[in-house]
Amino acid sequence: MSIPGNGEGPAVHPIEVESYRILSSLVDLSALRDADRSIVERMIHATADLSFAESARLGDHAAAALQTALATDAPVIVDAAMVAAGITRYPTECWLPHVPVAPDGSTRSAAAFTLAAREHPDGAVFVVGNAPTALFELIDMFERGVVRPAAVVGLPVGFVGAAESKAALWQSGLAPISITNQGMRGGSSPAAGAVNAIVRRVQAAKQALR
Repeated sequence: MSIPGNGEGPAVHPIEVESYRILSSLVDLSALRDADRSIVERMIHATADLSFAESARLGDHAAAALQTALATDAPVIVDAAMVAAGITRYPTECWLPHVPVAPDGSTRSAAAFTLAAREHPDGAVFVVGNAPTALFELIDMFERGVVRPAAVVGLPVGFVGAAESKAALWQSGLAPISITNQGMRGGSSPAAGAVNAIVRRVQAAKQALR
């Protein structure tokens, strides 16, 4: 179990340390690689939902790709302000304010990702915690060669399209650099948590060099 404050960035409140202790008593993630384990732990911690231990899907290169991107100050594009609010100690961009009205046949979230991809066609991190349509749009743009993300966190939530969009992500060429899960569960909290797990690792690595 990767206890926060134990070589993974700044020290944290004792309540969080105790939360991780309880988490470790409830679920065994020891089979995961260190970075992958940190991500799944943070997803569970952010939601108190142990099912992420079983439903999480992490591409073979996802953790490393995300860590490299964050260590080199890559843009982090989020689908909603709630995701941005949950990501700490790293700047994010949410393009929804640039789309006041959904285009015909689309959604504001999908259109916002289209705009973000035009601004950041290469090397950005795309994080989806709410809108399946944004994730579908990202996959489509990637398959058309419009955007080449550094890493993807795809954890939309809901009864309509969430499970399907995550399945599509896992079946796409983005799978090796993607963090996602199976099913309808997801949301801003686990999406932000997945990013925060790697932010901590980046901070710890920088501190070790000082």
